[in-house]
Amino acid sequence: MEDTKNLNKTYDPKQVEEKLYKVWIENGYFTPEADNNKEPYTIVIPPPNITGQLHMGHALDNTIQDILIRWRRMQGYSALWLPGTDHASIATEAKIVEALAKDGKTKYDLGREGFLNKAWGWKEEYGGRIINQLKKLGCSCDWTRERFTLDEGCSKAVSKVFMNLYEKGLIYRGERIINWCPNCKTSISDIETIYDDEKGHFWHIKYAVKDSDEFIEIATTRPETMLGDTAVAVHPEDERYRHLAGKTVILPLLNKEIPIIVDDYVDMEFGTGAVKITPAHDPNDFEVGLRHNLSMPRVMNDDGTINELGGKYCGLDRYEARKQIVKDLEEAGLLVIVKEHGHSVGHCQRCTTTIEPILSKQWFVKMKPLAEPAIQVVKEGKVKFVPDRFSKIYFNWMENIQDWCISRQLWWGHRIPAYYCMDCGEFIVTLDPPKICEKCGGKLKQDEDTLDTWFSSALWPFSTLGWPEETEDYKYFYPTSVLVTGYDIIFFWVARMIFSAMENTKREPFEYVYIHGIIRDAEGRKMSKSLGNGIDPLDVIEKYGADALRFNLISGNSPGNDMRFFWERVEAFSNFANKIWNASRFVLMNIEENKDYDKIFDSSSEALTTADYWILSKLNKLKKEVTENMEKFELGIAAQKIYDFIWFEFCDWYIELVKPRLYSEDDDSKSIAQATLICVLRDSIKLLHPFMPFITEEIYLHLPQTYESIVISQWPQYDEAFDASSQESNMEIIMEAIKGIRNIRAEMNVLPSRKSKTIIVSDREEVINAMVEGTPYIKKLAYSSEVIVKTSKEDISDGAVSIIIEGAEIFLPLEDLIDIEKEIERLSKEKEKLQKELDRVKSKLSNERFLSKAPAAVIEEEKDKEKKYKELMEKVLDRLKGLK
Repeated sequence: MEDTKNLNKTYDPKQVEEKLYKVWIENGYFTPEADNNKEPYTIVIPPPNITGQLHMGHALDNTIQDILIRWRRMQGYSALWLPGTDHASIATEAKIVEALAKDGKTKYDLGREGFLNKAWGWKEEYGGRIINQLKKLGCSCDWTRERFTLDEGCSKAVSKVFMNLYEKGLIYRGERIINWCPNCKTSISDIETIYDDEKGHFWHIKYAVKDSDEFIEIATTRPETMLGDTAVAVHPEDERYRHLAGKTVILPLLNKEIPIIVDDYVDMEFGTGAVKITPAHDPNDFEVGLRHNLSMPRVMNDDGTINELGGKYCGLDRYEARKQIVKDLEEAGLLVIVKEHGHSVGHCQRCTTTIEPILSKQWFVKMKPLAEPAIQVVKEGKVKFVPDRFSKIYFNWMENIQDWCISRQLWWGHRIPAYYCMDCGEFIVTLDPPKICEKCGGKLKQDEDTLDTWFSSALWPFSTLGWPEETEDYKYFYPTSVLVTGYDIIFFWVARMIFSAMENTKREPFEYVYIHGIIRDAEGRKMSKSLGNGIDPLDVIEKYGADALRFNLISGNSPGNDMRFFWERVEAFSNFANKIWNASRFVLMNIEENKDYDKIFDSSSEALTTADYWILSKLNKLKKEVTENMEKFELGIAAQKIYDFIWFEFCDWYIELVKPRLYSEDDDSKSIAQATLICVLRDSIKLLHPFMPFITEEIYLHLPQTYESIVISQWPQYDEAFDASSQESNMEIIMEAIKGIRNIRAEMNVLPSRKSKTIIVSDREEVINAMVEGTPYIKKLAYSSEVIVKTSKEDISDGAVSIIIEGAEIFLPLEDLIDIEKEIERLSKEKEKLQKELDRVKSKLSNERFLSKAPAAVIEEEKDKEKKYKELMEKVLDRLKGLK
């Protein structure tokens, strides 16, 4: 414990936060052991990208995790919060390619090995930035166990899972329509594709039926894809086209003959009832192509330009090709009409480029067999979503899941362990790189592609603990306890972790999934670079400290719901920190260093006053309620209860109630008051610690009879022996009386220095007893010269001011409160002043010229003034009548 008297006059987070965090790290408070005498509690951090910087979403997500882990640590769990970062293949590669471009280089100039060396160097230079920022927030992660998705252990787990799934036939290589980003030049998963409603067009084009004067009219939003058309489809029951089934049309511009096919896929009611089929550039057309054994020519290059199959349009960008094709169709008389059309367009989540669906040979995971146990584990309640409504979203996605394209055309990431023979085309999947082809002895080349980043992060809850090895950490800390994440990555990450865990460990990866919302700006808008409304958490910490930011993020927050960020709230919670600090300084300045207050408290409970019982009973209930709220993940409610208790009940009430005893000559009463203050302050800041770790630790270290750190101190526990309902009820009656007296004095502008007699009348014994016991408090806090408690109103003057509270009526003699003659004189002057204002307003409002020329707002303002002056006059007249 530090010097109890040496708590600085004001709280300065900058002087405290870095100093304390360093001590916590040095003492290993965040590094738990696999202790079989303790219950484990594990959280794995959602690994931020190494390209990332701390934003408000990170701050909220990690504040929630830190609150949970600090709370469980204090409860005696072996609490592990395992940190780490994600290699973020697309984002990181894009950053490095961008940096190379500034030097006039491409990644191909460096070659694969040179590029990867560059990437690792970039990771070493910038990858730890967000980790240091998390430390500034106060995150109590075990940094000795920090992991990275590309580290040796995680990479070993990725390879193991790939091989297991491949050998089971759940990973396959095949041609499918994928989402392709022409800018990133890689495949993009469905859930990395962001859809926006955009204004587009429907181009209606005529396809000539061969050897006929007839045309079939089709409509398309992407005319450039017609270069890859291999059929026109109509519905088998469509009378308009039945006679054309089996015939062919001439593909405009390319003059290629393609068949007219019939397929139930076509919607007779939509457009013309005829559709062009482009199997290599549309997922639905691809399925039609498979059914009808159509050729599937891909007419676009990886960069979105037209390839050699596009004839004269070869080399043109897709949008330039579109313009030229439309122009040529119009000149050929084949463009019927162009209609405006709103539709949903997919964009790359990383770079916002419009996605191009293309046919590509990729690696896929068969999802149906993996989804079934992952659905079941949530249905059985072994994995619970908080709030539960998000389980419906989870079920909807999992029950309609498509095969997952896991290959990416990138170099930074886990390279696919497949090898192809350059001579005979044979391929082999193995973790041990073969030297030659076993079939022909030819030279082998490894697959160029890497795995989707989400493939490795899907293994995060168990790969980080040592799986596939049976490490001590894996055996003790897995399955983990809770995953905290935003609702925007339920599909990206949560679902994939659940099915990966069920498949590979046969256990659920976590018991709870705590879903939080996003932080919006004060106007309710999503924070974004384009709006320029983002707020850097580090700026908030710099100005107000980490504790104020944390408390702002959690107070009023509820699972699954978005919240708005207001600077005023951060300032308010900074004031809360100052309130706690000042209260703590007061307590420390009024205790004696050599007294054993715990011993005094334990041995002198019979000397406790009503106020002592009241605050201890309130604190005891708070311990119970806050713990219950935390168990139910109601962190915002718990925070508000702690705030209310400290601010109102402890600081505003109890400290004021106890002051006379601290300054009295009665040593026993003084000692028990001091002991109660210490007890309440110590347990209050323990409850507050998970939310505001820095200020609570700094105060705790100055308190007498404390453990070495609040971080590893015991969480306050509810004790039925401290329930004092009768004393609590008595104190609340006393407080109600004090509040009533103070309110009426404030209304009458009575200065605190002017004392008054207080007469309390009640016919209820418990109220009488409470008031008698509360006399010292009423005298001190209600500015009473004398307190009389009686059962009748006898001898109370008619002019006394009365206050009614439950079970009692309180009277204050008027002459004690004011000088009646002077008050009559003052009110008479106020009456004259008000009359002049009323006359002026009435004169204006009866003036026709004013009413005809003045703006309506000005007239309305004068009417409001008249109403206000009348109300004030009525009060003044009533007051004068009472006084006279």
